[in-house]
Amino acid sequence: MKLYNPFKRKSISERDSDLIWHPLTQHKTSGNLLAIKKAKGALLTDEDGNEYIDGIASWYTSMYGHCHPAIISKVNQQMKTLDQIVFSGFTHKPAVVLAEKLLEILPQNQKKLFFNDNGSTATEVGIKMALQYHHNRGEKRKQMLALEEGFHGDTFGAMSVSGLSVYNGAFKDHFIEVVRLPKPMGHNNDEVIEKLQKLIAENSIAGFIYEPLVQGAAAMKTYSKEGLEQILEVCKKNQIICIADEVMTGFGKTGKNFASDYLSLPPDIICLSKALSAGMVPMGITSCSSTIYEAFYADEVEKGLFHGHTYTGNPLACAAAIAGLELLASSEIQNNIQSIVVAHQQFANEMRNHPKVAEIRQIGVILAIDLNVEMQRYGSLRDQLFDFFMENGVFLRPLGNTIYILPPYVIKKEELEKIYQTIKACIKEVIPINQ
Repeated sequence: MKLYNPFKRKSISERDSDLIWHPLTQHKTSGNLLAIKKAKGALLTDEDGNEYIDGIASWYTSMYGHCHPAIISKVNQQMKTLDQIVFSGFTHKPAVVLAEKLLEILPQNQKKLFFNDNGSTATEVGIKMALQYHHNRGEKRKQMLALEEGFHGDTFGAMSVSGLSVYNGAFKDHFIEVVRLPKPMGHNNDEVIEKLQKLIAENSIAGFIYEPLVQGAAAMKTYSKEGLEQILEVCKKNQIICIADEVMTGFGKTGKNFASDYLSLPPDIICLSKALSAGMVPMGITSCSSTIYEAFYADEVEKGLFHGHTYTGNPLACAAAIAGLELLASSEIQNNIQSIVVAHQQFANEMRNHPKVAEIRQIGVILAIDLNVEMQRYGSLRDQLFDFFMENGVFLRPLGNTIYILPPYVIKKEELEKIYQTIKACIKEVIPINQ
């Protein structure tokens, strides 16, 4: 006798809609979600066999492409010997090797790594380090400083310092105290520094968290390198711990290993995730200077950093991260990065005077195009843009009126060209003239 199977005639998407609550999704209005069956290189394939070029490396994680054989090989080898072990009281070779390799390319003042699970927890740990650093030294500093429009994650500390409030309204009464600073844009650097000095005088600021040079969730908005360096200089003079959130910007996306490499003043703490483990498995790391670490190194147990996750330092994630770092250092990937940079620059120059384009920003492999549309159309426009791209075999996730590209380093020239041509066709067909 055969048992009744309620899933027998349903697609993956239909079965999903019965069971799963997805992130950043209003399910009442979103409809069924697309089921992806496989991925390879820069291509995604759905359950019906349709292919899509992954123009954002699946939220900036799979920068070396999906299912890269070198990464698969490293993880496969590791899972045969050690899959998971508690990281409190134990250690293992993959974690130590990863730490050695990562510290070789991080800014020279970074000396210790704290393993965690993802981007939000990486910034959460950075915030806790800054607050507890002063507490351990007997200082009462309770505020964090953050840039307007910044985004640092979805856990409570990370939400607190994030300036994009659309997601966080239900929780704002529970946040830690945060004071905000406008982004330095070059023309307003003096005004920003003047406001910073006033905020310092009126508050007890423990730390400053920032996305160096480009704010991801704020539609890839770039800002002044010189202005950021002025902020860092003032913060350091006032013993405010500087936390670089490199979750999005890290591992080659800006043209250097880290966006902080463009700056003369290194941060005290760096938050890492996304491309850290090459899109294979979740992992986050928060690195810090010796000065930060030494404030926790004491005979008193309570001065330790009591933060931990079950999968902290997971050996498989470490193996994936090691493989990713080896790929990043290779001449092939470095040449690919430069090829994408040049291609972006050429496309940006082509589109810069387009009547439907308001602004173009580009740093490294990140390219953002702001469209000339009225503010009230942003919500519906995003869906129109997304649908157009998917119908034409390109996966991009517009942010409001901004189309951005952040492709895997292994993307083929013809795939990247298809993205450009699809954007041009989209602007022509979807965006009306004379907004």
